[in-house]
Amino acid sequence: MTFSEENYLKTIFHLTILSDSEISTNAIAEMMETKASSVTDMLKKLSEKDLVHYKKYQGVSLTEHGKITAKMIVRKHRLWEVFLVDKLGFSWDEVHDIAEQLEHIKSEKLINKLDDFLGNPTEDPHGDPIPDANGRMIKIEKQLLSELHENENGICVGVKDTSSEFLKYLDKQGIALGSKIEIISKESFDLSLKIKVDHKDLTISNKIASNLFVKTV
Repeated sequence: MTFSEENYLKTIFHLTILSDSEISTNAIAEMMETKASSVTDMLKKLSEKDLVHYKKYQGVSLTEHGKITAKMIVRKHRLWEVFLVDKLGFSWDEVHDIAEQLEHIKSEKLINKLDDFLGNPTEDPHGDPIPDANGRMIKIEKQLLSELHENENGICVGVKDTSSEFLKYLDKQGIALGSKIEIISKESFDLSLKIKVDHKDLTISNKIASNLFVKTV
């Protein structure tokens, strides 16, 4: 498979997690920042390789072969992120772009050895589950911080937005995986939140709260 084909598969996989219905070419084009016509051409190629089910104007879904292939790409990406953070000292806002390059390494033996070397982690530095060698993923019970009500508490278990800008913002505010977040109040006008993070008071926008995953406690 080409790097481009792998990137398309991974994108369809991520969109599938967000939606139960078939994925539109426009959704793929938007996420990949490309033209819908380019997406259509690629989907035809992936369909010929039995990686996707595709019918014009009806959207696309992954075949079983496509699902496991996509999971193995995601597995490599997230294991490399763990390696970069835990072993090389990168911060969580630096690793995505590097892992985007490393995920295309083909050696299954290398990735399995990397997994063992890291202690078989089940989550990446952003709280996303890592597929094992058979494609199994541990389901993480979580909800968005914006869905919590006043006086509810949660533990930060992941982020929806993995952009460098957002992660740097969280670092500035002292919000990280494992942080305990308490909802002090919610503003009815703009749904902004006054929260307490590990004994520190903060006010955050609804946009920020809508990109933080928590597990209620």
